[in-house]
Amino acid sequence: MKVSPKILVVEDEDPKIEHLMRFLKVVHEDFEIETARSVMSALEKIPQVRPSLLLLDMSLPTFDVGDLESGGRPQGYGGLEVLRQMVMLDLDCPTIVITGYEAFPGDTGEPVDLAKLSKSLKEEFPEILKEVLHYNSTNDEWKTKLKFYLLELFDHG
Repeated sequence: MKVSPKILVVEDEDPKIEHLMRFLKVVHEDFEIETARSVMSALEKIPQVRPSLLLLDMSLPTFDVGDLESGGRPQGYGGLEVLRQMVMLDLDCPTIVITGYEAFPGDTGEPVDLAKLSKSLKEEFPEILKEVLHYNSTNDEWKTKLKFYLLELFDHG
């Protein structure tokens, strides 16, 4: 019996989670999909779930948002914190960053566009980061690229 690949989707926005999960099921109905909604829950779930792939948003709250919890300080680079902690904790998992933003605030106040961010992330995390994709609910380019990586990683098709 073949083991189904496990995918951990780290994302805090419901519509994007639902969109990603629908798409993943279309690519391969046997994917086991788990979700985490913050930096802390991602770091808790990665060693528990031991995913075959991590789909990681870049902008995440520190903690899960709930009725009594605001989520803590929102982190524009929450995904970066997850990647750095993964390296520190030796959690090796292929990761694809999938973000809805085209630019992020830079250290100097100047925006860092997605191409620059992608380049710096790939330099800092060459072992685990496979790709940085721009998520857009009205454009399917990210789906084409993600499907390519899914088929490459899991050899389905």
